[in-house]
Amino acid sequence: MTTVVFKAACLQLTPGNILKENLKEIARLIEAAVADGAQFVALPEFATYLDRDSRSMRSSATREADSAVLAELRHQAAAHRIWLLIGSLVILWDGDPQARLANRSFLIGPDGTIAGVYNKIHLFDARLADGRVVGESRHYKGGSEAVVVETPFGRIGMSICYDVRFPHLYRALARAGADILVVPSAFTAETGAAHWDALLRSRAIETGCYVFAPATTGVHPGDWHTYGHTRIIDPWGTVIAECGEEGGSFCAAAIDVEASHKARARIPSLATNPEFAVISPVAEMV
Repeated sequence: MTTVVFKAACLQLTPGNILKENLKEIARLIEAAVADGAQFVALPEFATYLDRDSRSMRSSATREADSAVLAELRHQAAAHRIWLLIGSLVILWDGDPQARLANRSFLIGPDGTIAGVYNKIHLFDARLADGRVVGESRHYKGGSEAVVVETPFGRIGMSICYDVRFPHLYRALARAGADILVVPSAFTAETGAAHWDALLRSRAIETGCYVFAPATTGVHPGDWHTYGHTRIIDPWGTVIAECGEEGGSFCAAAIDVEASHKARARIPSLATNPEFAVISPVAEMV
């Protein structure tokens, strides 16, 4: 595969529960990123609709085939002739007997076709310091397939938010040929301040991949706070573009996947996969 240098942009937004306003802001930022030269634009998780109320989130869900939001974003990609990562949409999971939802990401090609689809594998179940409990698995069904998509710029390994805490997924994506890992997120402000930077840089360093991490930021309906700090990280673990905490912004960088190949040549950890046993020695009783 011939590699080329291209410009990627990651958007940072503060979506709420008014779909029309969110789509308007997304369109504005895509236009600004394209004017800046971006050929690949990435949206955060839940960029089109975010509310702490699970009933509100469910109200935004549609079947994939019926999604007007997906159709609109496909149109945006085609109109601007860009690759567009839709961080995630809330999709009704066809055929699920429990009527659960999918947290589903789409990679759209410059002709508006769907090039890749990924269902979030690891669902965010946690107890925050303020006592609030997040139980994504109560409403969503986790995916079961890791996805790598071939593009003219390199191979894209898809993931979403909480997936970033599970390094074996990213090692598998990299060993399957991914040059770039996308991590669209709506990271909580609490966990983001503690872990965001370390997790993203670790995934880049471990795999020798670029990491694109577009994120939501600010305060959302239901007094839900997300961290922001959208980042693009190179295969050596260096942050090469980033946003702060402000919404309605983007960061961009020139990407050359040859840097991934060079990083792996210097430290070929992906080629090393020895089998080992885990033991628990017991001290000899005297």
